[in-house]
Amino acid sequence: MQLDSSIAAVVTGGASGLGAATARRLAGRGVRVALFDLNAEQGEALARELGGVFCQVDVTSDEQVDAGFARARAAHGQERVLINCAGTGLAVKTASRDKATGEVRHFPVANFDRIVQINLIGTFRCIAKSAAGMLTLDPLGDGERGAIVNTASVAAEDGQIGQAAYSASKAAITGMTLPIARDLMGEGIRVNTIMPGLFDTPLMQGLPENVKAALAASVPFPKRLGLPDEFAQLAETMIVNGYFNGESVRLDGAIRMAPR
Repeated sequence: MQLDSSIAAVVTGGASGLGAATARRLAGRGVRVALFDLNAEQGEALARELGGVFCQVDVTSDEQVDAGFARARAAHGQERVLINCAGTGLAVKTASRDKATGEVRHFPVANFDRIVQINLIGTFRCIAKSAAGMLTLDPLGDGERGAIVNTASVAAEDGQIGQAAYSASKAAITGMTLPIARDLMGEGIRVNTIMPGLFDTPLMQGLPENVKAALAASVPFPKRLGLPDEFAQLAETMIVNGYFNGESVRLDGAIRMAPR
């Protein structure tokens, strides 16, 4: 797929971090970009910068996702590109004992459900609704109607202590990538997933410098945190390379996460 002003894209979680970097890269190619996010202040500011449109969307809500796609399509037309970056996490052991009091507790099931609802079901909700819209498009010259890129994590394969919910949600994204690609193969829609490692996102930027330095040193090579634009480069490649389909790809500097 050639990226230019004839292409519209939707980026979920697009107001900051990996989503914002990808939105900037697409806009730099002339793509008309719509941002889905909860953070209206950051989203509106980035949309103005990119000449795009911001849609305040909670990906766990059918109504908000429908309204977001309606607003994006009214502004730019039906998207041919969907980038799913919306997500969250929480580190709590499945069951644990308080060292001071001996009190036993477990991971709140409601919190586990919330993480799965955002990371997994929110991603699938956006894929299903976007793909349905893509089916209304005429195919491009190579028979392609669209391209979808999801965000999982290296935690899908080597989750750390306390990451049961997060790892489960991200592993499920990788697990559904090939089946969805097969579901959509007859319609010319490709589906791929990126599994990022340690990236210099706003979450990381809030950590103390010594913690960030230790995390960077744990990466085999290069010994640094990943740059959001490096994620965006791979997302761009997955869109423009027409033979890229049904894959889940680690982008991690060869790191394999230790238990903690």
